[in-house]
Amino acid sequence: MKEKIALIFKGMAMGAANVIPGVSGGTIALITGIFERLIDAIKSFDLKAIKLLLKGNLKEFLKYTDLIFVILVFGGAIISIFSLAVVLDYFFEHNEVELMAFFFGLILASVYFVAKSIDRWSISVIVSFIIGAVLASAIAFLTPATQNSSFFYLVLCGVVAICSMILPGLSGSYVLLLMGNYKLVMIDAIRNVDVKIIVPVAIGAVLGLIVFSRLLSFVYKKFKNQTISVLSGFILGSLIIIWPWKNTLTETFGDKIKPIGYDWFMPSLNSDLFIALALIILGIATIWATETFGSKAQSN
Repeated sequence: MKEKIALIFKGMAMGAANVIPGVSGGTIALITGIFERLIDAIKSFDLKAIKLLLKGNLKEFLKYTDLIFVILVFGGAIISIFSLAVVLDYFFEHNEVELMAFFFGLILASVYFVAKSIDRWSISVIVSFIIGAVLASAIAFLTPATQNSSFFYLVLCGVVAICSMILPGLSGSYVLLLMGNYKLVMIDAIRNVDVKIIVPVAIGAVLGLIVFSRLLSFVYKKFKNQTISVLSGFILGSLIIIWPWKNTLTETFGDKIKPIGYDWFMPSLNSDLFIALALIILGIATIWATETFGSKAQSN
């Protein structure tokens, strides 16, 4: 029972991370020790699983797909996403610096806890780390697209976003922001339970999970150290995206205001800075506690 409760909370942490642009649910999965099991479980939904289900062999189907694990983790994530959508919308509006400071601490600590699982550092591992950091940093300078609510574009958003969500260091929410549909999907559709938006995104997410999980599992097992290294680089590079002190640059296109980038700056020395620094430290402590809890759960 304790393990099941722990999986629900890990799923909730993943869901919370996925709502924030710049934060990756895959990072949470990696540092809590469920990343490889999650990828393996997702990729197990194949023809063999379908055959077991059609034959009515539910016991083997549950075992083969690790379905209980999947339900607990994704159930926790869904609960978190729907419950946090309204809360985070408020904090984005009124306390964005403080919110991003907390998540900056989360991501900063994640770099260490993910990278420490690398067995042996080599030239290829170091190069992989640098490539990951450069690619993630470059994403911050891409210009977001305009909002698009067409069915097939929403399916594409679901595919791309879910692949990003399970890839540590690459935020699915930020990818949605770049595709122009973050507010439409992660805030408006979830808050209003708009099935016309949610259904095509969900279709894309399922398709993306099935295909991408198999590729990621293969690479992770074949080149484990290099994979963890490039993911660590991704996490480090994503820090530029969630730097708390930045202004969003926008342009007006007709009656729509479109974000086109960020203007980063250093904070002033005042009480707000110390509050933000305290929240960064709290974020670091949260990841440390999460990693410690995850390690204990794995050893039991």
